Amino acid sequence: MSQEPTAVRVLVADDQQLIRDGIAALLSIRPGITVVGTAVNGREAVEKAVELGPDVVLMDVRMPELDGVEAVAVLRGRAPECRVVMLTTFDDEEYVVQALRAGASGYLLKDLPAEELAQAIRLAHAGVTQLDSSVAARLAAALPHATPDPPVAAPALSPREIDILRLVARGRTNREIAAQLYLSEGTVKNHISRILSRLALRDRTQAALRARDLGLL
Repeated sequence: MSQEPTAVRVLVADDQQLIRDGIAALLSIRPGITVVGTAVNGREAVEKAVELGPDVVLMDVRMPELDGVEAVAVLRGRAPECRVVMLTTFDDEEYVVQALRAGASGYLLKDLPAEELAQAIRLAHAGVTQLDSSVAARLAAALPHATPDPPVAAPALSPREIDILRLVARGRTNREIAAQLYLSEGTVKNHISRILSRLALRDRTQAALRARDLGLL
């Protein structure tokens, strides 16, 4: 008889009690997710993440004592195995870029449905970067003012790999990329591995940032 998959352990950090408790309550009834604690600010989020060892931390951006972006950077050093997903009302592209550069594994807005949030947590735990669609759109809109010369972007990549890198930057999963480009998920995974290797990148988050910097959106 097959064993049930281990639940993803989640810590919720938000300075507003109603939102914090509401998110924790909604997630606690979702299959495959266990809420191990909550935190009222970035500093407490770091302390509890080190103490409780969650798989994923849901982190608000603006919080007292230590804001979410600063907390992500600290966690990268103190609990590098922990994934952090920003969950906020702010879709400003500067916040997005700062959070991803600090090491966040995703950037989502608080108006998404509970099941989509739960799925985003599962995907983050699996190493898949998640970007809210409106956030990706704002990043794309900001790009023409920042980097006008995409062809120099990735000389080591084939046209197919550039297409895949562009979709990774838009937060698409391997399954979604495969469906859009009529490829198998295994082929997409192999392409992404080659992209990361050729551009000397660590993960999908860095790939998304590189695509943005290179003007591929």
